[in-house]
Amino acid sequence: MDLILSRDSAKQLERIINNELLDKGVTHAFIVDSSGNLILERGSLPLEDLLPLAALSAANFGASERMAQLIGESDFTLLFHKGTRQNIHFARVSREFILVTLFSNDVPLGLVRLGSGKVTQQALPLLRCG
Repeated sequence: MDLILSRDSAKQLERIINNELLDKGVTHAFIVDSSGNLILERGSLPLEDLLPLAALSAANFGASERMAQLIGESDFTLLFHKGTRQNIHFARVSREFILVTLFSNDVPLGLVRLGSGKVTQQALPLLRCG
């Protein structure tokens, strides 16, 4: 898979993530490909923590996809992990890309789901493979 992401498209994605997620209280949001490569990120998490998290996020989604198949589903389109202080929400953007959102318990899950849905819809045409 070869991603074609122009500078303008990257800036658009950054604005979308800022408007729909970070401005709503999300700590960090990033897009990874299905291999765990970091495509784009916004927020306050240090890069040394972000790179392993990106790889683990893709692996987590891959394992969940296999679990879905075992119960007769083709895939799960979103995942959610709740912690005592921090939470992670995963949403499939396309077959190749996953949006990962980190947020505290102060941010309502519904707000994150709504914002993630908006980011996913707006990001899809910007993430072209070819």
